[in-house]
Amino acid sequence: MIRVAGIQMAVNDHDVQQNVATISHALEQAAQAGADILLTPEGALSGYKPDIDAPAVEAGLQTITTLAREKGVGLALGVCFKESNGLIYNQIRFYTANGAYLGFHSKTLRCGTMTTPSVGEINHYATTELSTFEFNPKGMPGHSITIGGLICNDLWANPSCTPMPDPHLSQQLADRGARIIFHAVNGGRNGSAWSRDTAWHFHESNLRMRAAAGKVWIVTVDNATPTHLPCSAPGGVITPEGAWACRTEATGEQFFVFSITDEA
Repeated sequence: MIRVAGIQMAVNDHDVQQNVATISHALEQAAQAGADILLTPEGALSGYKPDIDAPAVEAGLQTITTLAREKGVGLALGVCFKESNGLIYNQIRFYTANGAYLGFHSKTLRCGTMTTPSVGEINHYATTELSTFEFNPKGMPGHSITIGGLICNDLWANPSCTPMPDPHLSQQLADRGARIIFHAVNGGRNGSAWSRDTAWHFHESNLRMRAAAGKVWIVTVDNATPTHLPCSAPGGVITPEGAWACRTEATGEQFFVFSITDEA
């Protein structure tokens, strides 16, 4: 069994310390609920942008990882981060419950216009090869679960958001033995009928269908900003049959926790 937690939070693109405070509170909740690992949205620590305040993000990361280790909660942390090679990656950084750093997934299907050349984040973030990680839940001493990460468009390959072809990354992770995919989202929304009736259903259908196709659990959370509008996609946990095991409300900051077992 692995007990997963997620925070649908209002990501602040201009205030790293505010994001640190929000994630810290979620870690406190996750620890109280006995969670093994906490998932945050895309860019949750840094803000979703390539022009990050690298020193502030590094300091914030230190604060968050220290607290997570003290609380005994692993992390699937969304952050835009400058690595030692000088490149910026849109990442999910994975840490064990005892604070060991497992590595990161970098966003692969980066957003850009359909023009030639394409304009957008596709030109600003570097990327790496797809990876899986071995995570040891507290309730399974001596055993690990193979997990993977995807970021927003990596999963649903929205044709209006990227000129890149769909490599079916969720299926690739499933083929590599991943049992759980942690999916960090920071989707655009404007309250329009298109956002509500088209984009939302496209995102949800892809989450459910790709979970069922790969026979994997998907844990997903979106950015809640602006908090008066519904998110771009639902958050929660989806079973390998493509059904919702738990699900957040569509609007505002939400926290969830759920125990994934072989029998569930």
